[in-house]
Amino acid sequence: MQGLVIKSTGSWYQVHAENGLDYDCRIKGKFRIQGIQTTNPVAVGDRVEFELEPNSDNGIINKLYDRRNYIIRKSINLSKQAQIIAANMDQAFLVVTLASPRTSLGFIDRFLATAEAYDIPAMLIFNKLDLFHEEGLEILAEYQGIYENIGYPCYSVSALKGTNIPLIESLLKDKTTLFSGHSGVGKSSLINALLPGHSIKTGEISGSSDKGQHTTTFAEMHALPFGGYLIDTPGIRELGIFDIRPEELGHYFREMRDLMHQCKFNNCRHVNEPGCAVIKAVESGEIELSRYESYLSIYHGNETRA
Repeated sequence: MQGLVIKSTGSWYQVHAENGLDYDCRIKGKFRIQGIQTTNPVAVGDRVEFELEPNSDNGIINKLYDRRNYIIRKSINLSKQAQIIAANMDQAFLVVTLASPRTSLGFIDRFLATAEAYDIPAMLIFNKLDLFHEEGLEILAEYQGIYENIGYPCYSVSALKGTNIPLIESLLKDKTTLFSGHSGVGKSSLINALLPGHSIKTGEISGSSDKGQHTTTFAEMHALPFGGYLIDTPGIRELGIFDIRPEELGHYFREMRDLMHQCKFNNCRHVNEPGCAVIKAVESGEIELSRYESYLSIYHGNETRA
């Protein structure tokens, strides 16, 4: 039988089969040694082939179909391994908050570079609009300006108040969309607002660390009532860049990619070379300094940047 992986708990996968039924499946060991070393050989969004075990309603996945794309991150504790967050999506939404908890510009840039590397259209959803005072709205406009100027759509919402939820619905309609972000950014509350009658557990923000508590513990795909699918993923504390070589990194920063052909040297690293068009653009303000700092951080192999 063939089907779509709609839920992953690490060792078991729920597969929605072509007959309309869902089956709990596990994988054969050979998947663990194929291709890249990942902690999860099969991910939500994958199309698979499986067969039922004898005298059982459970299945064994024996074939993984080619992926159109995927989002991957390096396992921070297992530097040589990676985790595939989800596969075969039409677009990716990064849910962002300016406070409680704060999403860093470095984290945003890592996510966007990863999406760019795998050719996945990405946009930013700024949540918790109901908490913003005048100063917060100014910072929000500044953040949004950074990313809208380089072509990433930005939207402001309040999952709590329902502000701009119909707008988000229109963006999701008939598409498969990944929702990602730090724990505590209100991802679960936002999904609950988009899926009436569907209750996903929401968590509190830790007062001591201003970090969200993990409430989604595994990736899961939800069918949307107005058409399309939404992939909910566990909150990500860190996003380690995986499988992007330093010399190709600049291609995944849109504003840098547009200027590369103007550099004096063909193999310019955009770090300290004379005649570098990218550095010149940073100095003139054409490229945002925060974006360039993120580029340098990733280029030099730093796992995080505030």
